[in-house]
Amino acid sequence: MIERKFVAQKIQELQIQEYITNKMRNIGHSNTKLQKTPLGEKIIVYASRPGLIVGKKGANIRSLTKSLKAKFNLENPTIEISEVENINLDANIVAEKIADSIERFGTSKFKAIGHKVMQNVMDSGALGIEILIGGKIPSSRARTWRFYTGYLKKCGDIALTGVKSAQRKANIKTGTVGIKVKIMPPDIELPDRIQLKEEKEEVIEEIPVDQKKEETASEKKTEKEEAKEQKSSEEKTKEDVKEKPKEEIKDQPEEKKKDE
Repeated sequence: MIERKFVAQKIQELQIQEYITNKMRNIGHSNTKLQKTPLGEKIIVYASRPGLIVGKKGANIRSLTKSLKAKFNLENPTIEISEVENINLDANIVAEKIADSIERFGTSKFKAIGHKVMQNVMDSGALGIEILIGGKIPSSRARTWRFYTGYLKKCGDIALTGVKSAQRKANIKTGTVGIKVKIMPPDIELPDRIQLKEEKEEVIEEIPVDQKKEETASEKKTEKEEAKEQKSSEEKTKEDVKEKPKEEIKDQPEEKKKDE
């Protein structure tokens, strides 16, 4: 039962995302997330141009909340809009940009569009990018054009989770053009990337021979001075000890005389 709830929640989230992408075309919509809160449902919309989604005095947001509440039976939906930091590293926005430019300028400039978008993505710091444009371009026969550069993983866990991919459609006079974009972001951790730690070098300074001789001579001098000081202190103590008994012997007969 718990698994079915999770599956139903994910299906609902996917349906809401598809509905919002179809509703807000050519606005720079990236993705949508659904979060359950105690007050209701929180829908986070990531976009490159939040002002167009909000609309004049929040008119678009109000109409969108009403339609989501009626279509998906949401209790109290609240929409939060967050801006995408780097547009060129988001695969959904890049694919939407390519589709919009093909619809606007036609199929004659699709190569220039692909190369320009690819260069902008690589300038933003991406490790690699691949763009596939398929359809009746530029002739009446359908074929697929591939634009790629950089380093891009094609298989493994990183290709599924790390690489950002998106698909969009462009409607032109000759038919529908399909667009696929794959971007490898710069902050991805690759298993084959190894960083070696730098070892600290121990620097041993060589002391010249003359300096060594001077140091040994100074050490010998200090040892001799210490020995002399010890001898003088010992002699002083011996003299003090010798003088004390003489005074005592002199004083004894005087005391005896007094007693007599």
